[in-house]
Amino acid sequence: MKKLITSLCMALASFSVVATEIAVTAQEVHDRIQAQDPQVLFVDVRDPVEIMFVGFTDAVHVNIPYLLVDRHEWDENRGTYRVYQNPAFLEEIRAEVQKRGLDEQVEIITLCRSGSERGEPSATFLRDNGFVNARYVIDGFQGPARKEDPKAGFRLDSGWQNSGLPWSSRMNPEKMYRP
Repeated sequence: MKKLITSLCMALASFSVVATEIAVTAQEVHDRIQAQDPQVLFVDVRDPVEIMFVGFTDAVHVNIPYLLVDRHEWDENRGTYRVYQNPAFLEEIRAEVQKRGLDEQVEIITLCRSGSERGEPSATFLRDNGFVNARYVIDGFQGPARKEDPKAGFRLDSGWQNSGLPWSSRMNPEKMYRP
């Protein structure tokens, strides 16, 4: 029994190392971008329409959506349009890496709205497809929505936008996704 508990503890410890390793704070990313680290590719993985309404940071190198909104199909369970994985995501990431003269060892850092639905999954997807140093911004651009207070539902406490880092309501057309 003691051996089983020890093995379980070791397995859990190794899991937390991986979880820590894949996540990075908005401030850490900003510092790396400010230092012009040539081994970092900062990718906004949100649908461009979301960026248009939520905000944008020109610190990103490029916008390549991980999930796209299908405005022709409705998801009854979520009460929203259906989203689907961008079928060209990996190909478009590889093209951007190659365009910049980088290789699969590059640190690709993904940014979504909250870090959960697209940020972490896109980084995991990239890791599973050869980009072993892919990471995501914890709490994304706006952070999670507040749960229980007078401002429930608002995203006011964390993420890039709420950390005092540079952002704008204006998009940079040279960096935006245009299929």
